[in-house]
Amino acid sequence: MPPCDSFTNGRSADGGDRDRHPAPDGGGRLTERRERLASLLDREGLESVWFADPDTFAWATGGSNLVDRQAAVGEAAVGFDGEWTVVTNDIEADRLLEEELPDGVAVESYEWHAGSLAGAVAERAGRPAGADFEVPGLSRVDATPLRLGLTGDDVARYRDLGADAAAAVESAARAAEPTDGERDVAARVETELAERGAEAPVVLVGGAGRAGRYRHYTPTGAALGGYALVSATARRGGLYASVTRTVAFDPPSWLPGRHEAAATVEATALAATRAYAQRGGTAADVFDTIRDAYAALGHRGEWREHHQGGATGYAGREWFATPDADAPLTLPTAYAWNPTVKGAKSEGTAVVTADGTSFLTGGEWPTVEVSAVGFEATFERPAVLSR
Repeated sequence: MPPCDSFTNGRSADGGDRDRHPAPDGGGRLTERRERLASLLDREGLESVWFADPDTFAWATGGSNLVDRQAAVGEAAVGFDGEWTVVTNDIEADRLLEEELPDGVAVESYEWHAGSLAGAVAERAGRPAGADFEVPGLSRVDATPLRLGLTGDDVARYRDLGADAAAAVESAARAAEPTDGERDVAARVETELAERGAEAPVVLVGGAGRAGRYRHYTPTGAALGGYALVSATARRGGLYASVTRTVAFDPPSWLPGRHEAAATVEATALAATRAYAQRGGTAADVFDTIRDAYAALGHRGEWREHHQGGATGYAGREWFATPDADAPLTLPTAYAWNPTVKGAKSEGTAVVTADGTSFLTGGEWPTVEVSAVGFEATFERPAVLSR
């Protein structure tokens, strides 16, 4: 492989100054991430570690390495060996330097036609080394534990994303009519998010004819009819915010009761998350509480019909709660629980800390007060909007 060209952020390869679109919180982000990665290197006995997974690349740098938004591995990898280096092909190097990366990150490029990202990392990495994608001679590293535990800056940016995600879903839901097709509403959600500078990895819209039959109501041309569930996961700056709203035109009589039951299970999950995290609990502990809450509310077995959510942040879900999930509950961390009761769903994204729970996706929507099952905790959760 030909040697990589090398240059550092803020200046081009030929030394000229660049008018950069700076990545957010560069210095502070790199300092905080440095501590976690230094601990990883020491713990695993590595000289360097490399990340090309788009979520972890965003966590580390604040920027995006994606061109194809569906790709599991981006066009660049960020490495850490005490210093920061991004390796990418020569098509992407200038753009990443100027628009995606904070100051303090060196960039090395290889000719797009003469090599590969994995090959360039293998050539550059100080050994022993690890990576979160397949690289010859490098061990695999799970970055999930690194990403959990939000900083103050993470939370500040998350609040902005959560507000925009809620506003986008609510705007599309308020504008919906019974005769609208599910795909039409989904397109509005995507447009609303795009106008706010966010992507939409997941958009679900289920009208009265399908929301009660399927838990993942991927949108079709079917008309909404009597009511609709509108769900989305928004992504910006590597962070993910999930939100669901219910709008009713001529709803079935059971909808309010089932919706409140789902909201109560969500409240229970949030209360359990905070309580068990302070006792060294795991995802399975919260799952057991969710299962018990369904039973207490007269909906035993509903947990079998859909996953219940889990930790989020720099992934749509960092992990899902299951009966055997041993993922530790961490604070401060974002959680998105999404319980369903046939035809109804309650979902939002919240930051849970030792001091309390703060919703990121509150929006401007009518609410219902629900009390957690088995905990002294009450939350205001989005209600069904009647039109």
